Amino acid sequence: MRKLFRLAGILTVTGALAACSGEKTTANYHTIPIPQEIKITSEGEFVLNSGTKIIYPDGNEKMRRNAMFLAEYLKKATGTDYDIATGTDGKGNILLQLGHPAENPEAYRLNVTQEGVTISGTSEAGVFYGVQTLRKSIPVVHKSTPVLAAVEINDYPRFGYRGVHFDISRHFFTVEEAKSYIDMMTLHNMNRLHWHLTDDQGWRMEIKKHPLLTQIGSTRKETVIGRNSGEYDGKPYGGFYTQEDIKEVVAYAAERYITVIPEIDLPGHMQAALAAYPHLGCTGGPYEVWTQWGVSDNVLCAGNDSVLTFIDDILTEVMGLFPSEYIHIGGDECPKTRWEECPKCQARIKELGIKGNDRHSKEEYLQSYVINHAEKFLNDHGRQIIGWDEILEGGLAPNATVMSWRGEGGGIEAARQNHDVIMTPNTYLYFDYYQTKDIENEPLGIGGYIPLERVYGYDPMPSILTPEQQKHIVGVQANHWSEYIPTFSHLQYMALPRWSALAEIQWSEPEKKNYEDFLSRLLQMMKLYDAEGYNYATHVFDVKADFIPNPATGTVDAVTKTIDRAPIHYTLDGSVPTTESPVADSIVAIRENCTFNALAIRPTGKSRLLTEKIIFSKSTSKPITANQPVNKQYEFNGITTLTDGLKGNGNYKTGRWIGFYRNDMDVTIDLLEPTEISNLTFTTCVEKGDWIFDARSVTVEVSEDGENYTEIVSESSPAMKETDRNGLYEHAYSFNPVKTRFVRVIAASEKSIPEWHGGKGHPGFLFVDEITID
Repeated sequence: MRKLFRLAGILTVTGALAACSGEKTTANYHTIPIPQEIKITSEGEFVLNSGTKIIYPDGNEKMRRNAMFLAEYLKKATGTDYDIATGTDGKGNILLQLGHPAENPEAYRLNVTQEGVTISGTSEAGVFYGVQTLRKSIPVVHKSTPVLAAVEINDYPRFGYRGVHFDISRHFFTVEEAKSYIDMMTLHNMNRLHWHLTDDQGWRMEIKKHPLLTQIGSTRKETVIGRNSGEYDGKPYGGFYTQEDIKEVVAYAAERYITVIPEIDLPGHMQAALAAYPHLGCTGGPYEVWTQWGVSDNVLCAGNDSVLTFIDDILTEVMGLFPSEYIHIGGDECPKTRWEECPKCQARIKELGIKGNDRHSKEEYLQSYVINHAEKFLNDHGRQIIGWDEILEGGLAPNATVMSWRGEGGGIEAARQNHDVIMTPNTYLYFDYYQTKDIENEPLGIGGYIPLERVYGYDPMPSILTPEQQKHIVGVQANHWSEYIPTFSHLQYMALPRWSALAEIQWSEPEKKNYEDFLSRLLQMMKLYDAEGYNYATHVFDVKADFIPNPATGTVDAVTKTIDRAPIHYTLDGSVPTTESPVADSIVAIRENCTFNALAIRPTGKSRLLTEKIIFSKSTSKPITANQPVNKQYEFNGITTLTDGLKGNGNYKTGRWIGFYRNDMDVTIDLLEPTEISNLTFTTCVEKGDWIFDARSVTVEVSEDGENYTEIVSESSPAMKETDRNGLYEHAYSFNPVKTRFVRVIAASEKSIPEWHGGKGHPGFLFVDEITID
């Protein structure tokens, strides 16, 4: 794995700050997440000196812990030990108290006067979040004395469920690493840890009634290298938590007002369990803990009564360890292949009188039967289930909460059915996806592209819902699937600083959000990352560039910027810029083929090199019209992506591609004047596992007036086979020279995925990039 990139010299501030010993520092209350209300109240200030104490109510253990946490935070920031004591007199001190008159149970008021600091909470949790704001307001400077301007901060979270997901099945993380993950959560005002404990690749939780789950199911004999390359490392991989370990982590989280929600994914993602107890599968095995990534066809046998007993046994021990109201039972990605062939499953379908229909197959309704069994068992014990949005298939369990991951569609449907929803769409909040387009200099990842700005721009409240339906959107969560995240340092790198953007989505009201302001506050947050020793990504300091086709001038306009307005030097000949190279202080209008290189050059060092190859053809920067809609989920910069001179790589989520679903790519390009052309090329990106297929047919037509068209290319292709490769497919067409102004290109999407595929019968996606005409 490549070394995780860090921008040398820019953010490693601890040493420089230590040199400022004894200085006074000024608190900055514009933290992340931004508080709902910050009111400067007077010209006064309070100096936080070594004699300041932290006062909490006598007899309140939670408040005592809050005081201890604050003392620890302040010592790390200033190097000073602050005493804690019981009482109610805050004069000259920091007073922690209950009694803040707000409806939100996590609300607080932070009040600073010349007399002292008071943090009042609706609950102990509210006080804790006030402590976090004070902590984040104070600069990290060794042997310093913070000065706090007089202020009144009134704050509360937008969502009651503010979560992150922790997958320890694919790669295992220790108890201490789990605690560190929880500490990262507290810094970001998060309160729900979704702990993914079991999957095909490893069972990580001790179950005393079924000891083979960890004796056998926790260890795979080896692990695939790369993205299911067919090659393996030959090294056994394992690890699991004892029940005492789990109790320790749950208690550690609870002290920080974080609820741990366990996930036991069923009835799919169960091959590790089947390796331990093969009689629970449809074929009887033998099975082994899965050594590759993806989703195994081997699932729990829904027609086997012992499976239902097994589920009850597991959930009983889970409930004994986790006091959370919610228990996550997965319910996603359960292939029905085994059920379709299993006599027991088919007998169960017949026994239950299940019939398939246009909406769902009988096997999908059978999955609903399993999910409903788990829900009833948990409801009978006072618990509620959460499931991924696939639990909508076959009918939603009566009291289920839906975690919407395949975009927002499942969440919208569930809210309309009056079910609570947690938004966690893979299009915005899957933090195992790349956070830069420069993937050559990143550790290997699953793919995708979710930069910091895209995270920050997400609003989890769909406007399409009515106000009553919107009340069912109860929370927001980001997910970290660990197939390609083998170490905790790498996990931190994928989480930070994207968690800062997530925190603001979860906590702050939309009208308070502003990306440019967020970036200025992020610099302060990164100093805390340094103080805590967190490994975080620094892409935010790289050059950002938008390449905008300009039909009026025929140019591709490069618009560049940096977070701190550092000078950006660029070249167009492929050479690496130096301080002697031109500065991109406005739009760089590009008129011909080039390799655009750009660097931010600071006194402390250089950013990573931004490189874009721009290729001109007769269609580049010409007006283009979509005759059928682009898929909203993968619209990115819209239809002009096809004529912007930039070509996409094998990652279809970088914004270099646009997607079509249930529609064809049907576009008209206006060459602006009669132009002789003789060839046309475009590229598709195929990723069959993600339901993305090649074009089934291509038609090219030309017109002089934009109304009457003549066909010059017509080609059809057979449906893709399972053995066809993923990747880029170039569609190149040569024809007799023709003079024309308008060119219409139609590429038909796959309307029915072939039988060999798990999505058979459904429409496929079509991803297309750059149409070149010469």
